[in-house]
Amino acid sequence: MKKPLVFLLTFLAVGSVSALALAADPTVTVEALKTVSTIALASALGIGIGVLGPGLAQGLAVYGTAVSIARNPEIAGFLRVCMIIGLAFIESLAIYVLVVALVLIYAFPFNEQVLKLISG
Repeated sequence: MKKPLVFLLTFLAVGSVSALALAADPTVTVEALKTVSTIALASALGIGIGVLGPGLAQGLAVYGTAVSIARNPEIAGFLRVCMIIGLAFIESLAIYVLVVALVLIYAFPFNEQVLKLISG
């Protein structure tokens, strides 16, 4: 019950601050602010959803390795090396998601207008 209330209050606080910023600088268009907010939302959702798969895959990889080592302790070193290599490949997928989100955030057509908004 507390989480929806915190989310609502955060949403209202961010919305009121953006409204004040829009009123402070009339040269910033509403389209620029809509674009910035849409890009921020897309980046946040992209990171949240995009990291879900690699996180689950890493958990399954570690689980499988732990079970295999428990069943056959003689090959623990080989399994550990294979697991670490696999985890590196899985982590690279999460890094690709981060790169795409950063490209979305920093490469959009309303740079000048947003810089005017931030600088005041």
